[in-house]
Parts: sequence; C-alpha cells; structure tokens
Amino acid sequence: MTIDAIGLTKNYRDVVAVDELDLHVAPGEIHALLGLNGAGKTTTIRMLLGMVRPTSGRVSVLGTAVRPGAYSVWSRVGHLVETPSAYPDLTVEENVRLAARLHAVRDETAVAEVISRLGLDHHRRHRARTLSLGNKQRLSLAKALVHRPELLVLDEPANGLDPAGVVEIRQLLHDLAHRDGVTVLLSSHILTEVARLATRIGVLDRGRLVWAGAAADLIAQARPRLRVGVRDHDRAAAVLRAAGHPTEEDDHGLALAGDRAIRHPDEVATLLVEAGCPPTRLAVDQEDLETCFLRLVGAA
Repeated sequence: MTIDAIGLTKNYRDVVAVDELDLHVAPGEIHALLGLNGAGKTTTIRMLLGMVRPTSGRVSVLGTAVRPGAYSVWSRVGHLVETPSAYPDLTVEENVRLAARLHAVRDETAVAEVISRLGLDHHRRHRARTLSLGNKQRLSLAKALVHRPELLVLDEPANGLDPAGVVEIRQLLHDLAHRDGVTVLLSSHILTEVARLATRIGVLDRGRLVWAGAAADLIAQARPRLRVGVRDHDRAAAVLRAAGHPTEEDDHGLALAGDRAIRHPDEVATLLVEAGCPPTRLAVDQEDLETCFLRLVGAA
C-alpha cells in the first residue's frame, strides 16, 4: 500500500477530531476523503504527512513508518494542505525554482515544465502576492509537483478555482494517476466533483469513516424517489405521512423514498385525490449525489 493507516486517532483535550480511522491507499489510485467542514479531513491528512502526531494508531507512507526524523520518504511526496503557500515577494518562477532546490531537483527543465503544465506561463515573472486565489492554488500545486513525486496529497485542491480551473485540475490529476502512475490522495466536500475523478472514496463524519468503497459503489448508493407535485405541500405531506409513506420536502416538491411508493405510484395518486389534493406530477427520479452524501453523514 502507498498509504497504510490503522486505528488513527487524534484527540484535542476532550474533542475527538479523528476516531479510530483505518485508511488504505493502493499505488496508482485516486483516493478521495469526503466530508463536511470539520469532519476531520485536514487533521487526517496532517497526521498522514507527519505534521501532527496521532494520539494513537500507526501510519506508513511508501513503506516507511511516519515518525519524527523519517525524512527520506518526503522527497517522494508532494503535498498541498489547507491554504496555498508561497513567498509573496518572489515570482512564480522563483517560488517553483526554490521548491525544486529544496528537493534537490537537478533537471533544469523541471521548473519550466511544471509551470507550463499548471497554466502559469503568463505569470512566471509575476510576484506571488499579485496572483488571484486560483493562480495561487496553481502555484502551490506546481511546487508540490516539481520534484515528480510518487504520492501527491491535496487538501481541497479545487479551492479558489473557477469552473474552468476545476476541470483543468481534474484532468491534471487524472493524467498524473493514469499516465504517470502517481498515487493521489485528496480531500473535498464536493461529492459531484470527486465522483468524476476518484477511484475510491472514504466518507468522514465527525472524525469517523462512515463509508468506504469504490466511487461507482457510492454513486449506486443514490436512492430512487417518487417525485410528487402538488399545490398544497403541507396538506399532501401530512396525508402521505399518515398513510405510512416517508415524505421529504424540497424546492422541487415532495419526494417519497420508500419502496412501496416507487412500486405503486397509483396508490399514492389515489390517496391524494381522495384527500382533495390531487397530484400535478408523479415521476420516479434518482436522488442527486449531494443529497446522497448528506444522508450518509446524517446531515440530510
């Protein structure tokens, strides 16, 4: 395993930030940690990178136990944690060149290549403090990649990027994993973006891993629902709940997730007609991914 964490726990006094987390990331995969803000994603990443000492548990990265003084492994890892980091008064090129020197990169073409790959050619002589948030994020990624790491660890890599930038980064990470063989671990709170990219996904909630598996399996967790359009939402919802149909309300009307309603929409229609609130629409659709995610973490 590229990353192997067992029983990883971090307590801050009486607060359990990460609770008995097991995480296994295989070589060449894109593994996503998904969770709401405060779920424990950043703390987990900091422990994996040796930035924070776990209260208990053990971690190995690229076959080396993560502990103080284990410096040799970090030359094979690139990372971006929380906010973009750069020396504000150095140019883009100077920042990347400095990162290359810190990693003892001797290939003179590496700096130019990574600047170009991140779309920063036109900004190479701009000071870092003058960059937009999106370009600061690109610069941080360039610094993380300049030494051609075997493992790339990214905390919310899409932060600050416009939609076009998100697509660019998604393609970059896909190419790194599938063309260059780089293992990628990333965190995010955006399920739809992660589902397009990740090989495997772990869902974190209040420090615990509540779901883990292939991305396709998470997508399959989305439930079918019977969508019901009515003029009087409150009355119709009361009628349906009284008849034993679990009913949710949202901006699009009423949604019934029970098997009975999905198999027998005619029963639902008859029930509403007899109650004096006939449906204007009945249709089965699939729960969207964001709703599925919120349900998994108990926030829906």
